[in-house]
Amino acid sequence: MSYQIFCLGNPLLDVQVRDGEELLKKYDLQANNAILAEEKHQPIYEEIVKNYPVTYVAGGASQNAARGAAYVLPPGSVVYTGCVGDDDLAEQLRAANKREGLDEVYLVKKGAKTGACAVVLTGHHRSLVTTLRAAENFDDSHLSSATVAPLVQGAKVFYVEGFFLTHGVSSVLTLSKHASENNKFILQFFNAQLEQVLPYTDIVIGNESEAQEYAKAILKSDTTDIAQIAKGIATYRKANATRPRIVVITQGPESTILVDGANPAKVFAVTPIASELIVDTNGAGDAFAGGFLGAYVAGKSLAECVEVGHKLGGMCVQLVGPQFKWPKVQVL
Repeated sequence: MSYQIFCLGNPLLDVQVRDGEELLKKYDLQANNAILAEEKHQPIYEEIVKNYPVTYVAGGASQNAARGAAYVLPPGSVVYTGCVGDDDLAEQLRAANKREGLDEVYLVKKGAKTGACAVVLTGHHRSLVTTLRAAENFDDSHLSSATVAPLVQGAKVFYVEGFFLTHGVSSVLTLSKHASENNKFILQFFNAQLEQVLPYTDIVIGNESEAQEYAKAILKSDTTDIAQIAKGIATYRKANATRPRIVVITQGPESTILVDGANPAKVFAVTPIASELIVDTNGAGDAFAGGFLGAYVAGKSLAECVEVGHKLGGMCVQLVGPQFKWPKVQVL
């Protein structure tokens, strides 16, 4: 069987708590941020389960986006891989993926724990603290295995989350170089190692804070002009120059910026959602990416892709965590 979209990332189970102001102070967290857990953050996972009512939701940026794309497209369109343990957390992820039409080919590490993300909600903000566990043990050889290699060869589009670059640059380079020669490669931001993969990337999706960090680190600029930053990313050197790079920068409830190669930036307004309808914003950016990705593979225009991304993002913030409405709502 072949799939239109092949996704790679860190499979995580989100452990979500509300009214986490005290947790922000105790663990030195920002209200609207995403980090990898340091030693000082490790006790948070046990503490939130012990002291707070928690909600468990399937997570991981690429897996969220993959489920979003699967929501938009016909069954059998999207497949996802990453590394999990042989535990109940992995079974919960499998169940969530199956419900939303996403197929998976996990690499399973015996005796390892599946990765988790503490999601600390304060009002409409979310702070994400991730412990990768099994996820950072992904092995390049899985991509060339008898099960996975045909899926890589058959895919039309590849999607990778930026966080995967913290440990899996070689795997991402394998996919991105293959895609640069044959297909399309789409990447979510992660600043530290982005420069190595960017030349092979056709579409970059990120948010405004990620874009500004990129401007400082790679463009050596302190500008906060999102359109200017997007332009800089779009025109950065590219291995396959026959295809212009597309850059999409979301700004939460504000407008979304899109730059297509050397063309002028386009601005797309976001339909506002009443504050009382917003449950939480965890996974909204991933939902946007999934909607954009699904519409892109379905052959929609870039403007339509942004519109579908907005629809899925708007749907996501009205639910608990990165989830979508059922029965399924037609968004294409």
